[in-house]
Amino acid sequence: MVVQAAVKPSLTLKRRFKAPPAKVFAAFTDPEKVKRWIGPGEMTGVITETVARAGGGYRWVMQSPAGQRLEVGGIFREVVPNEKLVFTWAWKVEPPDTPHESLVTVLFKADGDGTLLTLIHENLFDDDSRNGHQQGWIGAFDKLEKFVA
Repeated sequence: MVVQAAVKPSLTLKRRFKAPPAKVFAAFTDPEKVKRWIGPGEMTGVITETVARAGGGYRWVMQSPAGQRLEVGGIFREVVPNEKLVFTWAWKVEPPDTPHESLVTVLFKADGDGTLLTLIHENLFDDDSRNGHQQGWIGAFDKLEKFVA
């Protein structure tokens, strides 16, 4: 008998930024810079804590204009300055729900005078989660693009 594990949804996004890899990488690892772009649309970063080294953690809290707060955090598994970040991703839910941890890999590649960023978000809970995260990342990247330009 062959038992096949269910494959969890994932997403891959590619985006070119008009900034060198070091600047885009810093936007992911410097807490004050993260605050400027994290969260789609009118969400704003209100608390950003980041220790960007293997085994270090992060905590990002975003807030809507109506005051709703969303908190995500995790642990950095791999940090290669200006090239690669790998970190776990887990939403803090109140009351504690079934915790679900996904994995984010961000690759930064020099592309002429800019950076080609590839984001891979794996092990998402279901298709709705994948779709929501995709829209969230796209919205955040719209703000990141303006921030690093």
